[in-house]
Amino acid sequence: MEFLFCYSQAIHMANMTSYIPGKSVLQLFWDYLLTNFQDTLRSPLFPIILSVSTYFLLVTLFTILDVLAYILPGINQYKIHSKKQVTLNEILKTLGLTVYNHLVFIFPATVAQWYWRPPVPLPKEAPSLLEFVFGILGCTILFDFQYYLWHMLHHKIKWLYTTFHAIHHEFYEPFSLVTQYLSAWELICVGFWTTVDPIFFQCHCLTAWSFMVFNVWISIDDHCGYDFPWSMHNLIPFGLWGGSIKHYAHHQKPSTNFAPFFSHWDWLAGTGSGWEHSAALTTRLKKKS
Repeated sequence: MEFLFCYSQAIHMANMTSYIPGKSVLQLFWDYLLTNFQDTLRSPLFPIILSVSTYFLLVTLFTILDVLAYILPGINQYKIHSKKQVTLNEILKTLGLTVYNHLVFIFPATVAQWYWRPPVPLPKEAPSLLEFVFGILGCTILFDFQYYLWHMLHHKIKWLYTTFHAIHHEFYEPFSLVTQYLSAWELICVGFWTTVDPIFFQCHCLTAWSFMVFNVWISIDDHCGYDFPWSMHNLIPFGLWGGSIKHYAHHQKPSTNFAPFFSHWDWLAGTGSGWEHSAALTTRLKKKS
């Protein structure tokens, strides 16, 4: 865990380093938020509303893309499995469980938090740019490690798999709404780490909220079923980022690719699938040549 301590120290130093040029980059934005939306931001409901609304907005965009693939065949060139079309029954099934989990588990927790927790005071100073970037990166690395262990154990231990995780693997070819097609236990674990990790790194609230949004986005990207040229796994070099390709491979080969985002834990533990490219990318390269 030494690397996590290093990140924590780096973020702490960023907090204390007032002469860094990036210090004022976010201040104008933060001042604008404080001036116009301070009461909203102080509410204990805000982080949950931000996370949930971001999720439903992004999965709606991908679902529209899935539906358009029926009438616009050009979209299929970006699908990891170009012949697989998302059906209405699959959309309704995954959406049904997602809404159920949010109404039965997320909504009561939100109301309880609103009732018991007073509005939080907001700092006047914005995070420095270095603190902001290191905070999100540190939280993402820590979350990746936590979920890797959780995920691997829930595949290796049969009782954990059948009781909590098997429902997520009902879909061998994931699409965006599969992201939160989860048991309540898994949803609670993911939400807990997303909330606690910024506290562990003593992140500014703007950094914490941005990490929540970033975490939702990359989780959906993992499950979207698309291999776009601008997808993160195609932009980050050396295969460091798993992305939709490796998570798609995990749904095909459930004993591989346990890490949600990065590739290093699967590489170190020998649990990688070996999949580096999708058939969609191969097809596009052939067309170009």
